[in-house]
Amino acid sequence: MASRGHVMSCEGVIFADLESMIRLHARMRFSEFVELEDVKEACRLMREAIRTSAMDPRTGKIDMGMLTTGTGQGQRKMRDDMRKEVLGLLDGAGGARGIKWADAIKRLGEQSSVKVDAAEFTEVIKGLENEGLVK
Repeated sequence: MASRGHVMSCEGVIFADLESMIRLHARMRFSEFVELEDVKEACRLMREAIRTSAMDPRTGKIDMGMLTTGTGQGQRKMRDDMRKEVLGLLDGAGGARGIKWADAIKRLGEQSSVKVDAAEFTEVIKGLENEGLVK
C-alpha cells in the first residue's frame, strides 16, 4: 500500500475513501494483507464510480459539480443565462404586474436558438422564488 507521503494517482478521490476501498477489496479476497492488486482494483472502481455519477450527459465530460449540486456546468450556465433573461423580461414589463408563464416561455424561445425546456424554466423560477425576486 502507498505510504502516507506518497499518494497514488486516483483523481477526485478522498484518500480515506480510497483506503477503505482497498481494504474492502482485500477482505473480499479473504486476505489478511493488502496487495497491489487491491490498490489497482480500488482505483479502478473509484474511477468508474466517479465516471458514472459525475459525467455531464450534455458534454460527456467529468464534472465534479454533478456530485455536489446534481447539475453539470453546462446546465448551470444555461439556467443562469435563462435566469438573466427572465429577470430582463420582468424588467421590460415596466409597471405591469408580471408576465404569464406561457408568455415567458414563448418569449424566451423567440430569443434563444435552443428550445426552452419547461422543466428547466420551472427550476429557474423556483430559484428566483427562493431568492425572493418573484412570487
